[in-house]
Amino acid sequence: MGTARATAPGPIRALKPMLPVQPAVPTATPTPPALVRPALFAQARAAMERHPQIRNRHRMALVDFTAPSSDPRLHIVNMLDGTTTSYLVAHGSGSDPDHSGWLERFSNAPGSNASCSGAFLTADPYVGKHGPSQRLIGLDPTNDNALSRAIVLHGAWYAEPTLASARGKLGRSQGCFAVGDSVRSQVMAQLGRGSLIYAAKLVV
Repeated sequence: MGTARATAPGPIRALKPMLPVQPAVPTATPTPPALVRPALFAQARAAMERHPQIRNRHRMALVDFTAPSSDPRLHIVNMLDGTTTSYLVAHGSGSDPDHSGWLERFSNAPGSNASCSGAFLTADPYVGKHGPSQRLIGLDPTNDNALSRAIVLHGAWYAEPTLASARGKLGRSQGCFAVGDSVRSQVMAQLGRGSLIYAAKLVV
């Protein structure tokens, strides 16, 4: 029997690195979800198109300050299928000086303790005096002081449903979007970084 010859290995090809698959940009739902005012939804969609800084287009949050604080008025909309989750959210004391439960006015001024309107970009999470919180960047002239004013998303005991049931209204923040401590982690997880929060009060 002859001796088998070893076959010399051929040249090794360099493998091309696999590129990550980019998720498709979802198309916004053509009609507003049932819980969201159509005019507010239209304004929020326009804001999303206007601001390229908004990277996460799968979800957006709409804060309907037309409603009283006793109503779930923070609506997080899944832009893929239109499903909506709604939460209570407090407004600033400077926006409701008589503590009626209704937002009366907005302000972008430092020291006003008021809520401000417009498009916000969710930024870095951090841990502050209210526990885990999320910084917000104001994208419009009506809220471009949000970062310097420390207008953030945070949890608060005074934004819990039990308080709304007992008193008919929530407590007030210093201008921040304050949600109940019991849902804060859920809200932050749904939004993440790079999402839109759009706040407005409509004339009805």
